Amino acid sequence: MPYWRLSSFYFFYFAALGVLIPFWGLYLKDRGFTPLAIGELMAVLTATKIVAPNLWGWIADRTGARLSMVRLASLSALLTFSGIFAVDGFWGIALVMALFGFFWNASLSQIEAVTFNHLGSRARHYATIRLWGSIGFIIVVAALGAAVEWTGTRIVPELVLVLYAGIWLSSLTIPDPGWPPVEQPSSSLSGLLRQPEIAAFLVACFLTEVSHGAFYVFYSLYLTEAGYSSTAVGALWAWGVILEVLLFWRMHRLLERFGARRILLVSLGLAVLRWLLTGGFPANPLLQFFAQTLHAATFGAFHAAAIHLVHHYFSGPTQGRGQALYSSLGFGAGAAVGSLLSGVLWSTVGAGFAFVLSAPAAGLGWLVVWGWVDKERRY
Repeated sequence: MPYWRLSSFYFFYFAALGVLIPFWGLYLKDRGFTPLAIGELMAVLTATKIVAPNLWGWIADRTGARLSMVRLASLSALLTFSGIFAVDGFWGIALVMALFGFFWNASLSQIEAVTFNHLGSRARHYATIRLWGSIGFIIVVAALGAAVEWTGTRIVPELVLVLYAGIWLSSLTIPDPGWPPVEQPSSSLSGLLRQPEIAAFLVACFLTEVSHGAFYVFYSLYLTEAGYSSTAVGALWAWGVILEVLLFWRMHRLLERFGARRILLVSLGLAVLRWLLTGGFPANPLLQFFAQTLHAATFGAFHAAAIHLVHHYFSGPTQGRGQALYSSLGFGAGAAVGSLLSGVLWSTVGAGFAFVLSAPAAGLGWLVVWGWVDKERRY
């Protein structure tokens, strides 16, 4: 298994995410955009996850050229993002974000399928590869937090461009695993989606990302307006992801012991607590530190358990589209809805409420998992 070559792709991919999530909103603010406009621009980026993964997943499942799709999408994201240096104003930036988002968001779901095909029967060890994405995120977010103190946010798009180049170059080194063996005939995609458990699982993924919308778009801005320095903001982001790395390292044992359903339920329950603390106590560094500690559960544990279920629900000719659906409904539609709602709430009832009102979405997701998902703990 090409462990380090797969890991390098995740490293660069999530390092780029470590620039965009914490600092892109601050960069847009420095370019004169309002919180509502920032929420709308971030929603454009996340909305591309609704279309791109499904379209590219359909092509990959039809052609079998999954790794070629990853390489093409990675190069196209690099080229289209360079347009950010040539545009100004809301619509120009929105166009660039839509174009590069369409290509950038196409590659992750397909590299997940490639990774699982290389893993074969060792699927529970996925997290030991994925943790390198979190390490990349930590390094970038910690270093950039300090750098922004000195240079301002003008270095943000330049760093993103460098990291996109790393994504493309690392994709060229990964060998093609070919098609995985299918142990039993797989159902059609529409047949799988009509199964209540699978439909409920995807709804829960959507609600989880809705609850994270304010965090992805406004957390850095929220903390800076509460008096935190850019260095402190970067440190809080890094702390949450450091714990995520430690969790990923042991995730295969947690899955073996507790099963995916229990992990999803604990993750969603802690998400409710996290958003209440984040929105209710912005000026309390200890409580913000504790809230970020919960990131290992609300994102890391949830994602690892969810991607484990996706691997079991979708196989063979539905593999690419199954990964794409998970990405598009959760990180696409869910994050876009969360971004838009948080921008509206921030502008109308206040920043704190944008986070506090994220808690009911996570609570509803908990109810969906408890009622329908994997009750027999088969995986």
